[in-house]
Amino acid sequence: MREIHIIGGGLAGCESAWQVARAGARAILYEMRPERQTPAHKTGALAELVCSNSLKSEQENTAPWLLKEELRRLGSLLMSAASRTRVPAGHALTVDRELFAAEITRAIESEPAITIRREEVTAISAERIWIIASGPLTSDALAREIARLTGFERLFFYDSISPIVEAGSIDMSIAFRASRYGKSLDGTDDYLNCPLDKAEYEAFVDAVLAAGTVPAHIPEDHIRYFEACLPIEEIARRGRDTLRFGPMKPVGLIDPRTGKRPYAVVQLRQESARADSYNLVGFQNHMRFGEQARVLRMIPGLQNAEFLRYGQVHRNTYINGPALLGPTLQLRALPNVFFAGQISGVEGYVES
Repeated sequence: MREIHIIGGGLAGCESAWQVARAGARAILYEMRPERQTPAHKTGALAELVCSNSLKSEQENTAPWLLKEELRRLGSLLMSAASRTRVPAGHALTVDRELFAAEITRAIESEPAITIRREEVTAISAERIWIIASGPLTSDALAREIARLTGFERLFFYDSISPIVEAGSIDMSIAFRASRYGKSLDGTDDYLNCPLDKAEYEAFVDAVLAAGTVPAHIPEDHIRYFEACLPIEEIARRGRDTLRFGPMKPVGLIDPRTGKRPYAVVQLRQESARADSYNLVGFQNHMRFGEQARVLRMIPGLQNAEFLRYGQVHRNTYINGPALLGPTLQLRALPNVFFAGQISGVEGYVES
């Protein structure tokens, strides 16, 4: 039986291993966690989601829905697991990240045609067939090997993750349930919303701009952020109203206490099937942890928030796919080496 060696037990690596097994070949799946952790992962589970827990829109006839529907019809393991572990989130397919990772891990571990090796790969041998799906948090040693193979230095940008708060610490006398424009797949109000008036918003922006941040390891003017996942400090620096036209936009929401649209809103999305935790949507940041607690507790409804995870910034590595890869995602110079997922230059869970 032909063996395919797959580096990385994330979304792309697990889906690759599953499809290799379905095609009648043997998959050797390498995952360095938990023996060696990354700056953002917390567990050794396969397919651990470290950023958002949303797989984007399920509204029919949109591009994200179409991509997911194609994957379902092609027998995607990840789409099947997502359907079984979803949590309420309006039009979005959002999952309980722990149950999702556990579901994928069980499926991969129980598949006889897949062997999992918990080790870091640092060398790519020419005689094997490889799928490199090591993701944006590829280890330095493997990144150097990829650079040697391709003749290109790796590219990277800085990405960030949002804080998560304990549900019981949210003040529900202030926060209210609503989906934007009243839209959700099942007619329920899936988001929690923390409203701010103008004075509260202005004070919050001042605090964000003044907050201490984690020092960068490279000069500030060399840092490139992913525009769709900017830290709130970076958004605030672009103008005082930028946040309320971005992640804090109040459109489509009415505060039931006032009967009016708030000046700004912070939305919270359910993290788990138990509904015991919520993430602050679009509130990725790299403030120091103590500063995050102080600044984010200025948000009405979160004044007593208990943080289960603070926001962080991490580096995302990828290759120059258009220059290096053919239509089949094979290296043009080494056709026995394939790339899959975010390291190939795509962005997004489902796209990976």
